[in-house]
Amino acid sequence: MAVAWRSVLPVILFFALLAFEDWISHPYCKTMPGRDPDDHVGPEQESEDDLKVMLVANLLLFGSEAGFVNLYFRDYYMSKFFKKSFHRVKPDLLLVLGDISAKGSQLTKTKWLSVFHQFHWMLGPFLGLPYHVVLGDRDFGECGELDAKFVNWITRKFPGLDSSGCGAFKISNVSFVSLNSVALLCGNNELRFSAEKAIESESLGLQMKANDASKTNEDSSKLRTKSHDFGWRENAISSGAGPVLLLHFPLHQTRKGSYGEGNAFNGALTPPHQSSRTQRMGFSDTSPYELSCTVPPNATEYIFQALRPRIIFSAHAYEFYDYVHFDGTREITVPAMTWKARDDPGFVVATFRRNRSVE
Repeated sequence: MAVAWRSVLPVILFFALLAFEDWISHPYCKTMPGRDPDDHVGPEQESEDDLKVMLVANLLLFGSEAGFVNLYFRDYYMSKFFKKSFHRVKPDLLLVLGDISAKGSQLTKTKWLSVFHQFHWMLGPFLGLPYHVVLGDRDFGECGELDAKFVNWITRKFPGLDSSGCGAFKISNVSFVSLNSVALLCGNNELRFSAEKAIESESLGLQMKANDASKTNEDSSKLRTKSHDFGWRENAISSGAGPVLLLHFPLHQTRKGSYGEGNAFNGALTPPHQSSRTQRMGFSDTSPYELSCTVPPNATEYIFQALRPRIIFSAHAYEFYDYVHFDGTREITVPAMTWKARDDPGFVVATFRRNRSVE
């Protein structure tokens, strides 16, 4: 009897491992309300014109420096999680909101190439889709470490980014603008000036669409003036009429509230993740990580005034947050997509409807 049990035990363990692998890499979704509860659209009302976007963040890849646990457990299951999520969600566009590399700012170009290869391997079925990458502080360092030439070398490896790490594109009549939010934290830095110039350019485009030609010609000289100090810009565009804004660091909170707690939105609370858990789960092989960084208040106000974003997607905090700014603009913080940062990695799916609602 004992011999028979020992012979069947490997089979039991094999199927138990398969079941565990399927469970740990299977995505579970929770629907959050849109800006207006009446905006909700059921599956039977979905249109081919709707744009379904999958947003991920904080992949924290090590490339050639990945150890056994990262390579054969965390990254392996993240890849399966990616693939299963793709087949379940069937998105039209993939957005990656920064920190692709766990310590890219410390890597040589040769080692960065291994991160690029690992990133493309991780994307798997997504490689056939349009995708856009926003870079984070782990990718090219903090203010004191920023090297414009090195940043330009990295940005050339990703579609739609200019030399400063900013970008703009349009798909299915939805406009997106991505900013190098790391540069926005810096003072007199070449990359910050370039990021401000990108904001000015997009603001001018919005003004030209909203104003008549004569008013545009009158104001364009003011809009092209480069102040390098996040100066105030008059903008006749109404709140929410601008592009979808993508950046790694969250914007500064412009109303009373704690970013580490579930914030109310239309009477609903964000999932009750605990920020203390994130702080407990550090990286044993990377430097300490500051989770409280946000874009400074003056830069935040400048962005709101210049771009009037339709909705904002940010990352960096590892957790999911749903926040409403002073003018009613919604900001979604995308959770980390890796077991390196949290014990329940996740992502966000947003559907942009023809009536401009977002779910």
